[in-house]
Amino acid sequence: QVQLVESGGGLVQPGGSLRLSCAASGSIISIDAMGWYRQAPGKQRELVATITSGGRTNYADSVKGRFTISRDNAKNTVYLQMNALKPDDTAVYYCNVLARTYRSPWNVDYWGQGTQVTVSS
Repeated sequence: QVQLVESGGGLVQPGGSLRLSCAASGSIISIDAMGWYRQAPGKQRELVATITSGGRTNYADSVKGRFTISRDNAKNTVYLQMNALKPDDTAVYYCNVLARTYRSPWNVDYWGQGTQVTVSS
């Protein structure tokens, strides 16, 4: 199985920045895609950004130009640098990885526990 530990959430003023991190551990053979999703109160979970093992990225239109996703394959860690934050970015942010493990040697989705990001003055 894969354990995901997220960090970096918190309270920030509009226009501020935060950096989220998500470290994967466990009996991992390989990690394909890694990404971040978010869920605001009363709304469905939505994609924020994803990155493949080769470094190809994809962003929601609402965060393009403000957020940057990156990964450190040696550390099995994905990051989300969030700049120019807006109140609409307030949500619980979830880390997601598509990974193969020795127990499940096919791609399986794993989710983190979520970290709260609040943008407010």
